[in-house]
Amino acid sequence: MKIRIIAIIYTVLILGCGLFLWNSIGKKTAYKINMLDLNTKCDEISGKLSSGTDIDALEKEYSCDIVLLSDDNYESVNSYFIKEDMSVFDYMEDGVIKGKIAFNARTDEHEALVRNSQSQLITMLALIYAAGMILLVIIWYFYIRPFNKLSSFAANVSKGNLDAPLNMDKHNYFGAFTESFDRMREELKQSSEREAAANRSKQELVAELSHDIKTPVATIKATCEVMEIKYKDPDVQEKVSVIKSKAQSVEHLVDNMFRAALDDLDELKVTPREESSLIIEDMIKDLRFYGTVEQTSPVPECLILVDKLRLEQVIDNIAGNSFKYAGTALEVSYKTEPDNIRMILSDRGPGVPEKELAMLTAKFFRGSEASSSGKDGSGLGLYLASRFMEKMGGGLELKNREGGGFTAEIIIKKV
Repeated sequence: MKIRIIAIIYTVLILGCGLFLWNSIGKKTAYKINMLDLNTKCDEISGKLSSGTDIDALEKEYSCDIVLLSDDNYESVNSYFIKEDMSVFDYMEDGVIKGKIAFNARTDEHEALVRNSQSQLITMLALIYAAGMILLVIIWYFYIRPFNKLSSFAANVSKGNLDAPLNMDKHNYFGAFTESFDRMREELKQSSEREAAANRSKQELVAELSHDIKTPVATIKATCEVMEIKYKDPDVQEKVSVIKSKAQSVEHLVDNMFRAALDDLDELKVTPREESSLIIEDMIKDLRFYGTVEQTSPVPECLILVDKLRLEQVIDNIAGNSFKYAGTALEVSYKTEPDNIRMILSDRGPGVPEKELAMLTAKFFRGSEASSSGKDGSGLGLYLASRFMEKMGGGLELKNREGGGFTAEIIIKKV
């Protein structure tokens, strides 16, 4: 039962008891009459009457009723005094009864007692009510409130919100109990973080392996195409065809796995390190397996900040696209800037429609030329290349070449 409902019930009970006792006061109340005081008043009134003081003034001053024998209604008034159980005294002059003096002492005393009892009742009920409400507040603050916090805490945990701590108050009687729950939350949070980190590591591993496998598979396919042209022996042609077919199957499987891992992961890990710019020479040599590479200038010698594996993937992606869709030789040149090296890769193909240039680095986007060519692709190569270069502090700029062709400028940050 909620504490406010208990408070309402308690208030109703106090009010009910108060009304019952209020109505009971005065029904059988004992009272006393101070006869000495009345006798004294009677003597004073008799003296004043003898001296000629007005009767109405005396009745008002002493809260009494006076009737004289000479009054026509003496008998009826005297009967009224007796009937109302009033305190009646003889008014005498020279030993002779001249009238009656009546005090309504019983009623006055009774009303005074009733008022006093009612005042005491109100005070007593107020104190009891205040004490009860203070007790309810203490119970709520020290006992019920901690359990309400536990209820809210449990709701947060059930929703997976493990960042909201269960704070302990200084005077919490359930301190050890509360601390155990908060430790449980911390353990659950750490366990959840470890699980998330493990899942992320698995996704990164799958994505990295999937993407890394694509490069050698592409090399195998390119080698098969060269062998198909160079060797005309039917037996060799058949074996090369089988190898090429299996390489395509592997490429499709790896591509599907890579797309699934990338959707969950959104990005791959990049760890830039200081490297010599001469590592680019070895990467360019490996491009000759794809097709003809024309290097018009040497690599500027300096220290660069790159992730060697990721930079190699960037160059392979751009070169692979050029050989796949342009089908021309790839020109490689360099441009030195104060903070960067620009590696410029250009082909002599038809280029890309201007309206599609800005979309080339979008995830899963394939240009109209690529889609209509019937050649396989995932639409992830340039997206990953751009992301990798950004993570290394550089960038990737794509544009059509003047006079025909497509150019990709890889911006590599110097140390």
